[in-house]
Amino acid sequence: MEEQDVIRALAALAQSARLQVFRALVVAGPEGLTPGALGETLGLPASTLSFHLKELTQAGLVTPERAGRNLIYRAGFERMQGLLTYLTDNCCAGAPCAPTTAGALCCPTPPSIPKKEP
Repeated sequence: MEEQDVIRALAALAQSARLQVFRALVVAGPEGLTPGALGETLGLPASTLSFHLKELTQAGLVTPERAGRNLIYRAGFERMQGLLTYLTDNCCAGAPCAPTTAGALCCPTPPSIPKKEP
């Protein structure tokens, strides 16, 4: 994933309503959701939802597909995985991360740097 793609994706997710839309589509899985179902679930007006879906689509995080008279929006799982991979590629200075328990950091905590006294 190119740096500009990462910036575009992170910028798209850096807004509360868009993050909620994206998370709802991730939860929906490969079946996706119609804009009507998304709007009802999230309590967003159609025009607002349309704007946010356009932004997420341009960032590659959401893909629309026409199914008859409906549009179905799905999370771009490959793009999401690419973003996560880009963000964690150099974790632990390139060394493989150790398996972790839920909520634990994969990299050992670096030694603390002593504070300078004034």
